[in-house]
Amino acid sequence: MVVDDNPAIRRALKNILEFTEDWEVCGEAVDGRDGIEKAKLLHPDLIVLDVSMPVMNGLDAARILHQIMPQVPLILCSLHADDILRKEATHAGVNAVISKAQNMETLVYKARELLGNHNN
Repeated sequence: MVVDDNPAIRRALKNILEFTEDWEVCGEAVDGRDGIEKAKLLHPDLIVLDVSMPVMNGLDAARILHQIMPQVPLILCSLHADDILRKEATHAGVNAVISKAQNMETLVYKARELLGNHNN
């Protein structure tokens, strides 16, 4: 599942993830609160969250998602993935932080790694 307030970014992330064989994006959400509600309904295997979103940001959503779905890996995407954000994200239950400036193959690699670790 992809949670990002920017429709172009959501579409790009969805395309990147669905390009991977046997993967399907089960849903999209426009902010953290929407992401939590949709995750409860859709039961995704993995959730990719933006950090900066209106209504509820990715860190706050991650804290709640980690409490209600601790088995679901969370990847946080940010334009500025620094050590402070990584530390906050880890405390929120996020499994990986990816910079949007990185090659998006990094996202696929990390998602594959996390799904392999959680689905075995």
